[in-house]
Amino acid sequence: MKTILLIDDNVMLRMTFGNALREAGYNVIEADSGVKGLALAKQHLPDLILSDVQMPGGDGTTLLRDIRNDPELRARQVVLMTGRPELMTPRKGMEEGADDFLLKPVTFDVLLSCVQTRFRRASINWRVEDEMLAQMRSLVPAQLPHEFFTPLAGIIGLVDILRSGDAALDPEELKDIYDDIYFSAHRLHRTQRNYLLLLDLKNASPEPLVGSLSPRQVEESIQAGINEALRLNRRKDDVSFTVSPCAIAIKANDLSRMVEELVDNALKFSRAGTPVVIEFTAEGQLVVADQGRGMTPEEVEQIGAFQQFDRKKTAQQGLGLGLVLVQKIAALNQAKLHLDSYPGQGTQARIVFQVPRLNETGSSRGSGAAEAVA
Repeated sequence: MKTILLIDDNVMLRMTFGNALREAGYNVIEADSGVKGLALAKQHLPDLILSDVQMPGGDGTTLLRDIRNDPELRARQVVLMTGRPELMTPRKGMEEGADDFLLKPVTFDVLLSCVQTRFRRASINWRVEDEMLAQMRSLVPAQLPHEFFTPLAGIIGLVDILRSGDAALDPEELKDIYDDIYFSAHRLHRTQRNYLLLLDLKNASPEPLVGSLSPRQVEESIQAGINEALRLNRRKDDVSFTVSPCAIAIKANDLSRMVEELVDNALKFSRAGTPVVIEFTAEGQLVVADQGRGMTPEEVEQIGAFQQFDRKKTAQQGLGLGLVLVQKIAALNQAKLHLDSYPGQGTQARIVFQVPRLNETGSSRGSGAAEAVA
């Protein structure tokens, strides 16, 4: 028997919905606030949570965030309900992490249909996810991160809003939903790309540097990486970029990829409105600095695939793949990555590249610039 946790401060609504759901064959637990509801959720681990948004003693939005941050509860299905759409729109509810959203007054037929749909969808999702994991375990490490599914869940939720036709959405709200779907899909694609690339590079060894990028090619490659990071983060006004002419020994795609990852990381872990500064020096050093949350020395030491620090405090998607990927690409190009980071103050990432110089025969070779910088 499926268990439903019903949370609402309206006694009559709880009685009506609770009795009706019991008659439909569900086990129903009731609470009149978000605080009590969270305690019952931890105790009973319900299959579905139905919660009002506006309640004294702990509202539904705070409850939802607490559920998504709890290891045992985060996968539970949550349906939010409200009679005041000015406080919470369906799109906003989905963005907060709800699986569905109901506008009061809600008839029991609508409620029962919603519950049945959520359980049916959960069954399908678990079957699909189990099959995917079974296939991928033979190809990739067993610790396949759940963050792969985070943007996908957001896409499914937003598409559900569009397919339902229940909510009257104005053109601006529709545009926001389409934008969210677009950016979630791009971030999912990028995460998968980085994961597979890291697997490809796992056993790669540095090769002799052949050729170099001219100062103009360096600037173009850095700008391409910045543009790609901005496409996902939409914080163009926060970013500044200065470049001094210098040729470096690296492939254009590798340089763009490293810049994209460093700038994306800086934008994800710093607040909107704070600066992210990118500088390329005449000595062949790339510096990306932010004023974000920063990392402790221990966290810097532990940088590795699938590591995302303070996951409960930082809701941004990310696997920690970005810095690992930069580190690996830098090593393959005989460059060095340095991180200076302080909690609450920000992070400065610095890459020191090989600067080619002419030898006696007129051909170019890497200088010792990278080794000379501590």
